[in-house]
Amino acid sequence: MSLTNKAERSLISHEEYEIVRLTHHPDIYDVAGEDLQATRKRLRDLQEKERTLAREKRRISRGKAEPRGGSFPGTQERPSQRKQVFAAAVKRLSREIDRRARIAARAPQAEIAERALAMRRENFNASHAAADTANEGMQVIASRRRRTTVHPGKVGRVSQRTKAAQARRDAKG
Repeated sequence: MSLTNKAERSLISHEEYEIVRLTHHPDIYDVAGEDLQATRKRLRDLQEKERTLAREKRRISRGKAEPRGGSFPGTQERPSQRKQVFAAAVKRLSREIDRRARIAARAPQAEIAERALAMRRENFNASHAAADTANEGMQVIASRRRRTTVHPGKVGRVSQRTKAAQARRDAKG
């Protein structure tokens, strides 16, 4: 379940919120690529810390372990919810990193496709007949597919016949 910004802010400390804030919609587009990777690493570390605290708290509540330490930081409450905040932030960052990678991969492919299209158009309009010749590179091969054309008078004949037959049936009833 996703949390609102206000709920996230109430669960985590100010320093942690500054990291998480960078993963939200308008701010994530201003972060550089290398910083996204570093932020994702930092968030994963925070998520791992909260996962450990949550496990420890569950073990203590079941009586499997003794409480450790005399005092915990103020952020020790609700570690599983805090872990979810960091997990959602990591997910947002990963999606943005993947989105940027797809955009970066698409640009060279567009250039290659444009070059291929230009070559095809250039060869398609060639006035010479295609022949198998050595050392000439790719040649245009004329299509051997037959072009069938239906006489215009026959195009509507079948549908008109069906309409007339239906009209005759309707007139009988």
